Amino acid sequence: MSGAVDAVRCVGLVHRFGDVLAVDHLDFRVGSGEVVGLLGPNGAGKTTTIRLINTLLPVREGTVEVFGVNVRSNPMGVRRLIGYVPQQLSIEGALTGRENVTLFARLFDVPRRERADRVREALALLDLEDAADRTASTYSGGMVRRLELAQALVSRPALLVLDEPTTGLDPLAREGVWERVRRMRDEHGMSVLLTTHYMEEADELCDRLVLMHRGALQAEGTPSQLKAAVGPGASLDDVFRHFAGGELRAPEQEGLRDVRATRRTARRLG
Repeated sequence: MSGAVDAVRCVGLVHRFGDVLAVDHLDFRVGSGEVVGLLGPNGAGKTTTIRLINTLLPVREGTVEVFGVNVRSNPMGVRRLIGYVPQQLSIEGALTGRENVTLFARLFDVPRRERADRVREALALLDLEDAADRTASTYSGGMVRRLELAQALVSRPALLVLDEPTTGLDPLAREGVWERVRRMRDEHGMSVLLTTHYMEEADELCDRLVLMHRGALQAEGTPSQLKAAVGPGASLDDVFRHFAGGELRAPEQEGLRDVRATRRTARRLG
């Protein structure tokens, strides 16, 4: 969209965990209405970057803006614009699907008079109406991720942030999640920033890719541009290996906790 404000704009973004430089002077953008994939090996700084954007970590050096709203000076304004699905599960198994989404509607200050309709709308969008009054502990892995999407969407965010949302899902459940993400983007013009380790997902879903390694930007462009830059017949797996090299170990300060959390999530969804 010509002249539209970027959904995300990061300039000179830096973040450290003690002596470890997790994000190293990162510049990138997500255009309004774009689906952008943030790729890289474990420890590349992807999840840290997402947490800086969605205000879960403080921005101490550099600039982050979400639709022109500065994350450092107006974090509450940014939170009103974002829906977030983290790597770790965010549902409460003892509540029904409807109760889980209603809780998020309250957390995000959806007006009381609109709450019930907005909850129904989010559940319907994710095809969860028939299961809405079952406890979430009875849901399959794919249904759990769809419920998390409903939670993230009940506030009608302008930007949807997805941190490895299909971890632990079988191929059919993964396709079900992404089918609904495509629908939301097409019908509502929503901007999407996602991380994934599934290169076929990134290739199929993303308008543009940002590849990080050791906290720094290594390459960005459309999937076709990046594959062409590596060589004839290259796949996104080849692109990933080319720019990330053989260094796939995560820094201890960031990686071990996230790896353990991802494994716990995968076990619970499996």
